[in-house]
Amino acid sequence: MTAIVQNVVTSGVFELDGGSWDVDNNVWLIGDDEEVLVIDAAHDAARIEDAIGERKVVAIVCTHAHNDHVNAAPELARRTGAPILLHPEDRVLWDLTHADRAPDGELADGQELTVAGTGLRVIHTPGHAPGAVCLYAADLGTVFTGDTLFNGGPGATGRSYSDYPTIRKSIQDKLFVLPEDTRVNTGHGGGTTIGDEKSGSAGWD
Repeated sequence: MTAIVQNVVTSGVFELDGGSWDVDNNVWLIGDDEEVLVIDAAHDAARIEDAIGERKVVAIVCTHAHNDHVNAAPELARRTGAPILLHPEDRVLWDLTHADRAPDGELADGQELTVAGTGLRVIHTPGHAPGAVCLYAADLGTVFTGDTLFNGGPGATGRSYSDYPTIRKSIQDKLFVLPEDTRVNTGHGGGTTIGDEKSGSAGWD
């Protein structure tokens, strides 16, 4: 069976720099009937576990460590026995939410993760957060971008540990080189394609 992509939307609060905002998050599950990989365990471990069902969870991957993307990760790991994987440059953000629980493993640029016979290549895309990553599944024609690239442009860079020139360079050098028909599955809201975002990027500045 070819790996399929499932989306679970969870709701909660994003907190940083003394502010808080109500948000809806996309949680992505990639897998088959036997095993699954979870991208961004946000807000509601029980709801994510319900979507997983009886499948083995091979990993809980964090695209970055803002609290709304990782706040359910330790509980989901406890329920499933799966390791939590995070790029080390985002540990400073992780510790703001989970100072007493370290991730189980590190992500690195170019690393290949595999689930249900499908490879996902880790792409380090700093800017929204220093350790932000995207996951590119060439066989599925899909890239999971977290908060690096949205339908309409780059993720926010107005808060601590973020930088606009850095996110622009990450998108230009790391994502816009992917095939233009690549589906972009984002951390919040609806999807887009690499081609659509490339064609609109001239108006970002």
